[in-house]
Amino acid sequence: MTLPTIPEARSLAQDLLEDALPRRWSHVQAVGTKAERISGFLGSADGQVLSVAAWLHDVGYSPNLVSTGFHSLDGARWLRTQGIDARVVALVAHHSCAWLEAIERNLDADLHEEFPREESAVTDALCYCDMTTGPDGQDFDAAYRLTEIRSRYGPNHLVTRFITKAEPEILAAVRRTEDRLPALHPR
Repeated sequence: MTLPTIPEARSLAQDLLEDALPRRWSHVQAVGTKAERISGFLGSADGQVLSVAAWLHDVGYSPNLVSTGFHSLDGARWLRTQGIDARVVALVAHHSCAWLEAIERNLDADLHEEFPREESAVTDALCYCDMTTGPDGQDFDAAYRLTEIRSRYGPNHLVTRFITKAEPEILAAVRRTEDRLPALHPR
């Protein structure tokens, strides 16, 4: 298994998303760029892992990869077949509290059996990058982003149920990351 370079991860995501899902590609570009910008607080090895995972976190939305309809799992499974570093694949599988969405989709056993869940500053930072970036790449406050997701999917959608359950953990991960980045987010 290999850890792609950041340009390789960016190119892979671009190939899968740019034409098929331009709005998703806008989101991914902003998430990847944000991860690159903040990655220094993690050190070089973890910073690269964060940046690569950020660029690849939503590849499972690509119509070419959809299998279960759960983008985190579909993307991670495909990345694994491409020989991508196992840690990056697991971060993609579990990004932004995906294990809670897996429960809503009855895919939690599959997710947990196939991909180990990491709890670290890297997972928090990936959640931060994703959950402070809107669907068109705009910077959002995390609470506003969660409201935007709920309004986009509607009150009865499983994504809305998931995001409501995940909200405390998402906001905590964002806060932990902001606390690690005092120069970017003075309090």
